[in-house]
Amino acid sequence: MVKPEIDYTLYLVTDSTPAILGDRDLVDIVDLACAGGVTIVQLRDKTSSTAELIVIAERLLGVTTAHGVPLLINDRIDVALAVRCEGVHVGQDDMDLATARRLLGPDAIIGITASTEEEALRACEGGADYLGIGTIYATPTKTNTKEIIGPLGARKILEAVKDAGYLIPTVCIGGINHGNIQRVLTESEMILPRVHGAAVVSAIVADADPELAARRLKDLIHNIPMRQIVTPPESWENRSLSLEIWEVVRSIHIKKPVSHNMTNLVVQNFAANVALCMGASPIMANYGEEAADLAKLGGALVINMGTVTPDGLANYVQAIQAYNHEDRPVVFDPVGAGATSVRRNAVRHILSAGRLAVIKGNEAEILTVWGSSDENPEQQRGVDSSSTLIPTQKAVLVRRLAKREKCIVVLTGATDFVSDGEAVFEIRNGHKYLGEVTGTGCCLGTAISAGVAVVPGIRGVVAAMVYYEVAAERAAKREGVRGPGTFVPAFLDELSELRATVARGDSSWVVEGAKVFKYQAEGQPEVVNRATEINF
Repeated sequence: MVKPEIDYTLYLVTDSTPAILGDRDLVDIVDLACAGGVTIVQLRDKTSSTAELIVIAERLLGVTTAHGVPLLINDRIDVALAVRCEGVHVGQDDMDLATARRLLGPDAIIGITASTEEEALRACEGGADYLGIGTIYATPTKTNTKEIIGPLGARKILEAVKDAGYLIPTVCIGGINHGNIQRVLTESEMILPRVHGAAVVSAIVADADPELAARRLKDLIHNIPMRQIVTPPESWENRSLSLEIWEVVRSIHIKKPVSHNMTNLVVQNFAANVALCMGASPIMANYGEEAADLAKLGGALVINMGTVTPDGLANYVQAIQAYNHEDRPVVFDPVGAGATSVRRNAVRHILSAGRLAVIKGNEAEILTVWGSSDENPEQQRGVDSSSTLIPTQKAVLVRRLAKREKCIVVLTGATDFVSDGEAVFEIRNGHKYLGEVTGTGCCLGTAISAGVAVVPGIRGVVAAMVYYEVAAERAAKREGVRGPGTFVPAFLDELSELRATVARGDSSWVVEGAKVFKYQAEGQPEVVNRATEINF
């Protein structure tokens, strides 16, 4: 038998359980599905005896052969040998690839399940014919799922395979249906022929009209809307921004980083709740002596200059130096920096105290940090800021300041600007209620601390900001939210809910909600062109 050329476009995995199949005949369903456009079939049956399975496989092989579609058997190499079908698919807990190859011979098709980069690379090295990447979404048809990786997790595996130099067909599997198949393909950059297809179970087997279901899925695969691709900055290793956001939020959920806040009494409770809802572990500790121990916990420090006193300033400096000693990030929020000479002096003192990972403030605060002198003060009214700069000027300001201070600079407002001294990003998420509730700006610093604690640099900052501001947008739309007072509990609920969706492997809120633009700098650092949207 010569190994055939396989079309993996629409890969049907069977399910014979009563909840999915009902009282219908599996062979009839596969026949209809192949007529509708299924290009490869895998018989998966964990309950039938060997004798029963051979009978089913022989009947299926007759149907698939008539349609010119290859048949693979899940796990059961003995059954594949008995019926002389095209090959098998084995999972990580099934027979090893080398043994399967030795038994089936060099011409058999052998697919391997991979849910991590390591599993994928090991399968490629071992000579697998294709990878079944997943589980993408949670699904009731497979209960022994080790991990839900989501479409962006699939892309991570694809990039690892590509970087290692392997050219191997790949198929995504797990909870894929008519509603999400295009998202899975586009989010993982699985536009044919790079990734060869998607595997489905219930979307065909459980459908009342398997032929029509297959036709609709095939049509969706071949008619994915084309979208502009904007190359991310080199410092992001050419990886998808949506992948970065998903991974940062997921890392916060898994690692539960410490967010050590040295902040004012007005926002301590709110900031702690924001951290908890995001999955971080908040500690509100303004005493500098504690910082040496807290810095060893692997989190990040937030210096919120809401209340400036000589003792408070000394505590800030002590904490910054403790976190610098442990090489942990420090987020500086120069609250009301331009309001008084005392605050302007405090800004200068903090800037000279040690290394800062992030400086976050509104326009007036960032201008004050840029000037950092009484000769060029930017007078504020409390913590408020009125905007006087146009977008390109804001982009220039954050880029210059970030380059000077060798850190990330965040300028908040109706739209936010973020730079690491090279790339400049504009984030157009958020809602007006954030500006009508005390402490939301301070709590953004808490959110950023969680992000940079798990992913240092601009990636962690942008991801945390998008997470925070998309939550605000969604909260404002909730039923019962009538203004700032009802907004706050809804906002906390949305932070928690978005994290839960990421934990389940769902990236839809990132794909549908993030509004991030990139400014391209040319010539002199201060020359910045108009923004171009980063599409997802």
